[in-house]
Amino acid sequence: MDTPNGAMSRPRVLCPEKLSQDGLALLRKTLDVDEKKGLSSEQLIEIIPDYDALLVRSETKVTAQLLNAARRLKVVARAGVGVDNVDVPAATRLGIVVVNSPSGNIQAAAEHTIALLMSMARNVPDACASLKAGKWERSRLVGVEVKGKTLGVVGLGKVGLIVARMARGLGMNVVAADPYASAAVAAAANVTLVESLSALLPLSDFLTIHTPMLASTRGMLSSSELDTMKRGSRILNVARGGIIDESAVLAGLESGHIAGAAIDVFTSEPPTADGDSAAAKLIAHPKCIATPHLGASTVEAQENVSIDVCEQVLQILAGDLPRSAVNAPIILPAEYKTLQPFVRLVEKMGSLYTQHFTSPNQPFGRNFNTFDLIYEGELAQMTSTKPLFAALIKGLTSPISDAEGFNVNIVNAEMVAKERGIFVNEQKSRDPSTQAYSSLVTLVARSPSRAPSLSRAASTTDARIAVAAANAGALGGRGQQGDVGMQHIISGYCSDNSPFISRVDRFSTSFVPEGTLLICHNYDSPGKIGLVGSILGREGVNINFMSVAPATHASVSANVVKGGEASQDNDGALETNEALMILGVDKEVGEHVKKELVNAKGVLNVSSVTL
Repeated sequence: MDTPNGAMSRPRVLCPEKLSQDGLALLRKTLDVDEKKGLSSEQLIEIIPDYDALLVRSETKVTAQLLNAARRLKVVARAGVGVDNVDVPAATRLGIVVVNSPSGNIQAAAEHTIALLMSMARNVPDACASLKAGKWERSRLVGVEVKGKTLGVVGLGKVGLIVARMARGLGMNVVAADPYASAAVAAAANVTLVESLSALLPLSDFLTIHTPMLASTRGMLSSSELDTMKRGSRILNVARGGIIDESAVLAGLESGHIAGAAIDVFTSEPPTADGDSAAAKLIAHPKCIATPHLGASTVEAQENVSIDVCEQVLQILAGDLPRSAVNAPIILPAEYKTLQPFVRLVEKMGSLYTQHFTSPNQPFGRNFNTFDLIYEGELAQMTSTKPLFAALIKGLTSPISDAEGFNVNIVNAEMVAKERGIFVNEQKSRDPSTQAYSSLVTLVARSPSRAPSLSRAASTTDARIAVAAANAGALGGRGQQGDVGMQHIISGYCSDNSPFISRVDRFSTSFVPEGTLLICHNYDSPGKIGLVGSILGREGVNINFMSVAPATHASVSANVVKGGEASQDNDGALETNEALMILGVDKEVGEHVKKELVNAKGVLNVSSVTL
């Protein structure tokens, strides 16, 4: 920015909340930092036009109105993990980078887990309270050693992995259940991976939860699961409230089946003061150690997140790439116009694949960890397709990642792919296989016969041959998901900057991947549309659009039904007159509705995706 006398002024940073001075000291070396606490939203809007960067925690609401007033703003930095107080779509539209600090509190959360584990094993809180009450109860407070005990870890992500390594240092045996964990990473940490939660629970003396809060993990530990654990086992949760059924844990403690619980997070925070609630009773139980969500509450964690976001502010204002961008990958201006709609398309294709073709029991991390990303036409002429690679990894992993956790972007995509054991082979063909689109993107997911290089290879192999080879290879495969011959294919294109899906496996279609979609795999016979429509209508589900996709491509495999069951007629022959019915609906469809649709005659499989 030029001053009136022509000299260049230093960029200005606004910090309306309390932030660790360690990070702000980094900024003050080259930037002007203004700490102005207690501003109203109106005052903030009035002064924001003078600033290049905005540093916030959770109190300041960064609204679209505020962002629209920020004429100079280049970056919003959230000193923490969640960005619920930032209008990220509005920032993206305005070209403002939003960064956070997803890793600053990982060590703190892991250490708190181990602190609770040891406190529970040795009855530390109870012993402290007893002694302060003037008692000397050594015989009542005998604990257990953790050496030689088995720690079960649910979710071997960043925190879970650090906890596992610490536990190994204490002499514990560590077993983990995480369908998306890399077997190589687990082996390097001396952690034994098991196939499922049901296999993990009977092995565990101590069980610790480190999984994100998703629809599939909400209430994942209830009475039926706890009953399969050893009598006298102990449970910890320093992840997210609601993953463990608090009533079930309370019942386990009262029956003596569960010897102890250490809980840092609750379904409702702060827990209700009502003494009759399950959370209140659990907190009051003598065998439960409860802390008020202290996993990230250390001086070091607060310093870490401050330093982390301040370093990223410096990078962005210097024109470099940040390491934890929350919004869309940064694309060079020269190629932005061409790549921008395809970044959205490829991310949607990846998300569609994960939600439609995989499940916790059949994750891509184990069966389909190799992907061919094929660019045809004008798109193949781009000098760099790294934003598309990043978009694919983001799309593949977002449906199975915590929305408040690690963000995949152009900087960390390759690292995330490596950690997840995902291999991507990029191929280019300057001549599109069809004249219908100026550019076409095809995603081929396969279970590899051999692991290709992790590097993002830009092959000049004709993409048409690659797709044909994929189809040809799949024709011979009649096994279950995970067989070498099995393939899944999704193709898409852009029209007027809007993404369209043109192919799902052997079914030709054309729909915009947006909102909540219901995908029904059914026999292509009269009455199916009316059947599905009547069931959804009875449940109050409105249909915004519908696309029926006939099977026009060569068979992807003998089994195209999600879940691994090929459809057959009464004589045992493979049924070929099939179609996909893609419906845009106005809300999530319950599992009972999906089951009713599948039980209806001629509907083979139903999946729900949110894009």
